[in-house]
Amino acid sequence: METKVRFAPSPTGFLHVGGLRTALFNYLYARKTGGKIVLRIEDTDQARKVENAVENLLSSFEKLDIHFDEGPHKNDGSVQHFQSQRLSIYKEHIQKLIDSGDAYPCFCDGSRLETLRKKLSDAKATIKYDRKCLNLSAEEIQAKQETEPFVIRMKIPNEEKVKFYDVVREKVSINCSEIDDQVLIKSDGFPTYHFANVVDDHLMGITHVMRGEEWLPSTPKHVLLYRFFGWNLPKYIHLPLLLNPDRSKLSKRQGDVAVEDYLEKGFLPETLINFVALLGWHPKDDREMFSLKELENEFSLKRIHKSGAVFDLEKLKWMNSQYLMQLPLETVVERSIPFFENANLDTSDKAKLSLIVDATRQRVQTLAEMPEASKMYFTVPVISVDNKELINAPQSRELLQKLKENIENSNIPDGDGFKQIVMNIGKEISLSGKSLFFPIRTAIYGEPKGPDLVLLFNILGKKEVINRLNQ
Repeated sequence: METKVRFAPSPTGFLHVGGLRTALFNYLYARKTGGKIVLRIEDTDQARKVENAVENLLSSFEKLDIHFDEGPHKNDGSVQHFQSQRLSIYKEHIQKLIDSGDAYPCFCDGSRLETLRKKLSDAKATIKYDRKCLNLSAEEIQAKQETEPFVIRMKIPNEEKVKFYDVVREKVSINCSEIDDQVLIKSDGFPTYHFANVVDDHLMGITHVMRGEEWLPSTPKHVLLYRFFGWNLPKYIHLPLLLNPDRSKLSKRQGDVAVEDYLEKGFLPETLINFVALLGWHPKDDREMFSLKELENEFSLKRIHKSGAVFDLEKLKWMNSQYLMQLPLETVVERSIPFFENANLDTSDKAKLSLIVDATRQRVQTLAEMPEASKMYFTVPVISVDNKELINAPQSRELLQKLKENIENSNIPDGDGFKQIVMNIGKEISLSGKSLFFPIRTAIYGEPKGPDLVLLFNILGKKEVINRLNQ
């Protein structure tokens, strides 16, 4: 049977890194097995729906080079992948459960339910519905449905445990006494996640349900729904939680968690894919750097961890610095242009920009740091008090004066010619090493340590070097 997996986000904002991890693992498994991945939008909670959330989601995946085999991105006019447009399907299936006695209408209002919750909480008892509406007669139900709002609840069977197998957690069992009579259809006619996802997974032929560990306690309800309908279970794979360094659950309250946030801060798509792939999964060796294609070949369900995965921002920065150095220069230049332009730095001279990026990418961790780290190539640097002392020393002033005069009177073709002049002057006035290079680099770059003099001259050009020596 062909493997078929799905990523089923709610349109409530930007793509969360946890959502990316779920989507990525599903994508990698589909590609590894030659199967398909479906993008399904679970938009039944209309109150939480955010405008343009779907467009933002699709944009993020496009930037990350993750493509779905089915879903709204195909622009084929199909609405089957939006749950809000599948209400007739849910209505048909909920009726089957009502007819079989596995679901029932509930007319209890919010006030009564809140009172019940408080009473059970005070008694330190399991918080669950008391089935007040379960035994209403057909006549009572019909009369109430004409005048009162109601939900449809599933009827949890009176058995000891619900058992199922999870690829990561292996054998799982939960007492039925701990399971509430879950609401399946809300009073507005829309299904809850628990009902819609089971119906859709079955009808769309999903063979493997891979999602976050937070859904593990709800899975027994889903297992029961499959049983009520007489359907075969998919394979379940619950991924470990993503954690902050303090081992708390990764959340918006403790920093950026949206993929777009990281892209806007200059993290590369390749970095995010590689970094997120290693959150809760490990390759067969100690290797850390993988392309998306390499991950497709390497991925295995057997190597998903049980324990939570720490989102280490410092590790992410380190990995990004590695990608900045390893990616083709033209790729890094193209990705850096928006950051230079946002800093109002001129990017029109592409040859010069390539030299600047090549010099700067060795010294930064993100694209966003590139403009600040390379601004001395665009404007005359402000020299600190300590560095002014360095270039105002008598031997430094003699060195810089001779250097300026030699450049002005020479036809220097490139940085190699410039460095040869520097070396000749060094011999003439008996300077070498730091005593020779630090004052020159400080005068034209602003700092004693930095790029090679050949590169500096090639970036700045003869005219600008003379200008800075004059200053």
